[in-house]
Amino acid sequence: MGRTFASLKFRSYRLWFIASVFANVGTWMQRVAQDWVVLTELTDNSGFAVGVTTALQFLPMLLFGAAAGVLADRMDKRKLLIFTQSAMGILAIVMAVLLLTNTAALWHLYVFAFLTGCVAAADTPVRLVYISSLVPPKMLPNAVGLNSTSFNMARLVGPAVAGVAVAAVGPGWVFLLNALTFAGPVFVMFLIKETYESAPAKKPERKGMFMQGFRYIKRRSDIIVIMCIAGVVSAFGLNFQMTTAVMARVQFHRGPEAYGLLTSAMAVGTLAGALLAARRRYPRVRIVVLAALAFGVASGAAALAPGYWTFALLLIPTGLATLTMLTTANAAIQMYTHPSMRGRVISIYQTVNMGATPIGAPIVGWVAEAWGPRWSIGIGSIAAVIIALVMGVWAWRKWQVEVQVQRYRPFLTSYGPRERAEDD
Repeated sequence: MGRTFASLKFRSYRLWFIASVFANVGTWMQRVAQDWVVLTELTDNSGFAVGVTTALQFLPMLLFGAAAGVLADRMDKRKLLIFTQSAMGILAIVMAVLLLTNTAALWHLYVFAFLTGCVAAADTPVRLVYISSLVPPKMLPNAVGLNSTSFNMARLVGPAVAGVAVAAVGPGWVFLLNALTFAGPVFVMFLIKETYESAPAKKPERKGMFMQGFRYIKRRSDIIVIMCIAGVVSAFGLNFQMTTAVMARVQFHRGPEAYGLLTSAMAVGTLAGALLAARRRYPRVRIVVLAALAFGVASGAAALAPGYWTFALLLIPTGLATLTMLTTANAAIQMYTHPSMRGRVISIYQTVNMGATPIGAPIVGWVAEAWGPRWSIGIGSIAAVIIALVMGVWAWRKWQVEVQVQRYRPFLTSYGPRERAEDD
């Protein structure tokens, strides 16, 4: 088995990977259906309403995400994952019934988005940490990259299928199908054996656990750079779930199939980025900085696209830059964080990364209504370029980067001493 798919030779990880693909397909189908229902059935093409829905879905991560890391470090991860996956399936069933009986109102979608976000706030850090128990430590970057591949394989298939399904049978059935896909991860939980759990020497005490995560990050300049970039880009740039819907409906006057195709087009790039990340042996902070800069340039070009198909094509490099940035950041934090702190640090990172969305999504939604759909993407492009340049300069000064000139272009040879987990 090639280096790209090396982690799949481990049975437990292979089972988790396969189940995750199906669950992620359902999740992406539901996301497309949810936004389209809000945009076209429950409002009159209101980008702001879609932004509020997105904000409510990610608000729990901002409120509870950091605290959820304590659960990831203390509780049985298998039992917690069974609970969270089951809960999200039940919520999807309830929303499906409301849609199929034509009794759904906008506030129902708001409540559903918030409750789903609450469960996801607990699920996300545990799911990310759980991967480290399924493969040896040296295989963790590959496993993280393949995990992103799973997510983006689903992102490629799910929206395209959802677009056709929404047009053919309606969004309610899409929600119901998503509910069924959660059975996969729950089932494989009973088949998986955690073989590589890297537990700390002693179980951490409850008192002060929450603040220990912040104190740990304060000492880590590499993690600070990653979190600053992830927070700003996520807040203003990674709202494509909303902006592509508005672009398809308002700017290009297309239907749900076209919206699903746009999401799948971006997934082509993100899938390529995930596969490249799986081949990368060591995640480096400079890749995060450069990928954020590339994202700003690519998304800016997409915002200026004259037509639908040009816009769709430009979403491919945008997706590539997005996944390169996020997967490298995720792998770096997991690989270079001490095992006893991993759950809390990842949860704080996810709070910054996903919790920034409730701040940025309503702003981006308002911009889409006030200035037009193109500016809703343009504002994220500008923010990404600025934060990449600012953090790149700060990192250059902080770590005293040596700049060498090779032939026609300079490149960064080092970002200073790498702070590995074992150095803690």
